Amino acid sequence: QVPLVESGGGVVQAGGSSRLSCAASSRTFSTYAMGWFRQAPGKEREFVAAITWTGGTTDYADSVKGRFTISRDNAKNTVYLQMNSLKPEDTAVYYCAARALGDVAALFAHEYDYWGQGTQVTVSS
Repeated sequence: QVPLVESGGGVVQAGGSSRLSCAASSRTFSTYAMGWFRQAPGKEREFVAAITWTGGTTDYADSVKGRFTISRDNAKNTVYLQMNSLKPEDTAVYYCAARALGDVAALFAHEYDYWGQGTQVTVSS
């Protein structure tokens, strides 16, 4: 098991910034690829960003490319999602996920093994 706890959500004005954190309670965190997904009301969970275990490869959904940045600090067992130029359509519950095969920045939810409980991000217009 890899317990994951997200933090940093809240209400942000459109055009503003916010940073989400996902802390893992696992000695093997540094070997896992990590991803961020989000789910808006009435919609399916969608991919946002992913990063390999070394941090050397990242991938982003087209909708957030150029605005969001995923990063990780393996010494702190934490992955981050820096969100800039937020839009009302970014409003969702954001989830972090861990994938045991750490060398691929996977895009699909079924490729991840562990999930956090989610944190709400609301962007007001």
